Amino acid sequence: MIKCVIAILLGVFLGFAPIAASWAVPLHAAASLQTGTGLDRSAGLVAQVPSRSSSFVAAAVERVGPAVVRIDTERTITRQPDPFLSDPFFRRFFGDSGFPQGPYEERLQGQGSGFIVDANGTILTNAHVVEGADRVTVILKDGRRLDGKVLGVDEVTDLAVVKVDSGSLPVASLADSDQVQVGDWAIAVGNPFGLDNTVTLGIVSTLNRSSAMAGIPDKRLDFIQTDAAINPGNSGGPLLNERGEVIGINTAIRANAAGIGFAIPINKAKEVMPTLARGEKVTHPYLGVQIATLTPDLAKQNNSDPNSTVMLPEISGVLVVGVVPNSPAASAGVRRGDVITQIDGQAITQSEQLQMLVDRSGVGKNLRVTLRRGNATQQLSVRTAELQDQAS
Repeated sequence: MIKCVIAILLGVFLGFAPIAASWAVPLHAAASLQTGTGLDRSAGLVAQVPSRSSSFVAAAVERVGPAVVRIDTERTITRQPDPFLSDPFFRRFFGDSGFPQGPYEERLQGQGSGFIVDANGTILTNAHVVEGADRVTVILKDGRRLDGKVLGVDEVTDLAVVKVDSGSLPVASLADSDQVQVGDWAIAVGNPFGLDNTVTLGIVSTLNRSSAMAGIPDKRLDFIQTDAAINPGNSGGPLLNERGEVIGINTAIRANAAGIGFAIPINKAKEVMPTLARGEKVTHPYLGVQIATLTPDLAKQNNSDPNSTVMLPEISGVLVVGVVPNSPAASAGVRRGDVITQIDGQAITQSEQLQMLVDRSGVGKNLRVTLRRGNATQQLSVRTAELQDQAS
């Protein structure tokens, strides 16, 4: 009887209903409620509940972390001495000791990130991380340091492939970046400032952000924009979804804006990687025009400005802001102020649309360009050329 009373009082104290199943609970099980374990009341049995549930971020990073690497680089550059050091007045007081008399070499070190995409040691990273490097060292999460060989670099897409030899290695799982949506979770993993596997969390802010809009005009990419912090050293590391799959490659931050970073969609890397892994050059077709999207409202604003140097047709299209000398567009007769409205019969209303069509056309393809010049409509044939073969 006394034991029953104690059990009832204990049950009341802990907030249980004094039912028969509760009376059978040992005292150590009741005490365990305060340490993260508890009761399955429906069955009247003790169920072990984890004391701390892991977050989806921790789970994602645990999944991909072993495949994320740090990349240390060294390269030699030739510098010219400061003209001031050659000044006779300077040398009169300080002499020649310790100062270079002519061109001299200097060793520079750099750091970045990357991730392993196959068990044989193929690594994806940014071109600017390894470009020009004389020596590449890949540091795995377990501390191993491996010599890396740069198989291929493409400046235009800022992608590079590095190879290490070390048996079977952990591999990052690649997602389909075409399935990414604005508002999805974005987890940036990398090695900023040489710190291994640093993690930041944010969301996908927008998709298809053109390189021009991102302030990187020398690239030809549509970026994933994220507010996950991408710090120096994060370059080349993976941008993950909530499942720990790679959706992009961290590549850039905006120096003039806080909380804005950009990643190369992983599907673009999938396109370029096989060519780079074979040591081949990635070709990029181009026309040689500087362009901007034109709308009727923008044309009206331009035409109503008394200081405007050109009158624009008040239509939707792509305005030619400039033409690169000796380019395919220049040879075909495209002029500044033309408005491109169609490519091969397909209507063009945005500059990004024109760039995409040119990228997909291939090198050496004749494109039928329809444009407005003043009040007249013209058709020109422009043959695409290889971007890296030009001085533009």
